[in-house]
Amino acid sequence: MASGDELIKYITERVVHFIDTPKDVRRQAKVKESWTTRWFGMIPFSMSLWKEDVTTKRKKRTK
Repeated sequence: MASGDELIKYITERVVHFIDTPKDVRRQAKVKESWTTRWFGMIPFSMSLWKEDVTTKRKKRTK
C-alpha cells in the first residue's frame, strides 16, 4: 500500500485539479447513467432492443 506521504500528495493533486477546472467544465463532465445500466450493464438495453424487434415483426406478420 502507498505510504502516507504519497497518499497526501495524490489527494492534494486531485483537489488542486478540481479547483482549477471551471464550473462549466465540471458540470459537462458529469454524465448520469441509469440505475439499470449501473446494476445490470447492457443486459436491459439488449433485452429492450430484442423486445422492440419482436413486436415489430409481429405487427408486420398480422398485416
